[in-house]
Amino acid sequence: MEERLQKILSASGVVSRRGAEAYIQAGRVTVNGRKAQLGEKADPERDDIRVDGRPLRAPEERTYLMLYKPRGFVTTLSDEKGRRTVADLVKGCGARVWPVGRLDLDSEGLLLLTDDGALTHQLLHPSHEVEKEYHVWVTGDVERGIPVLRGPLELDGVPLHPAQVRFLRREKEESVLSVTIHEGRNRQVRRMCALAGLEVRRLCRVREGEVLLGDLLPGRWRKLTPGELDALRRGGADLQE
Repeated sequence: MEERLQKILSASGVVSRRGAEAYIQAGRVTVNGRKAQLGEKADPERDDIRVDGRPLRAPEERTYLMLYKPRGFVTTLSDEKGRRTVADLVKGCGARVWPVGRLDLDSEGLLLLTDDGALTHQLLHPSHEVEKEYHVWVTGDVERGIPVLRGPLELDGVPLHPAQVRFLRREKEESVLSVTIHEGRNRQVRRMCALAGLEVRRLCRVREGEVLLGDLLPGRWRKLTPGELDALRRGGADLQE
């Protein structure tokens, strides 16, 4: 399938998309023996693409997973305290993957794991600002707390983007809220709720960008679909263009 040369070079790990433009303009990239032009498309499986005369390395097979992290697991590959880790839950995936971002020990829900360093960098870069939606079970004065959660708020003296907050339902003594944020500050939703006078009893991440947790059960994982992976990559495209 034909794609823009900048994307092909970036996917191969040779250079970023922005750097690829400079390579092409400098005449360092050839397609089937002729110098490539900016904006040109090619098929990496059919065309002979070279950088500085060397054949382009084919992209390696990568692994992309979605895990429902249960409470009580730490978001690390190993833990000096001997606690259970998310790595224990994905041992059977066939690759050494790492978590993209974090979920607290007492939090649960959607966690992405991969062995793709470029995508990890995209998703964690501060300018990416992917939306993250949480369902939060709280106690306290919700009518007073929701306007506070919607901002403006600061954490450690740094202003936060306004959060999207919706009341979902009442469960016995707890209210369930949907809270959508753009940053990924340490324990951000819990700290925001504390500022709003609300106590968090349970917190579950249900969405990251366009990727939904859906009906995945706690402790289970699955591979991302091609559509989900494309959505994540589109969300970080501005970092490479």
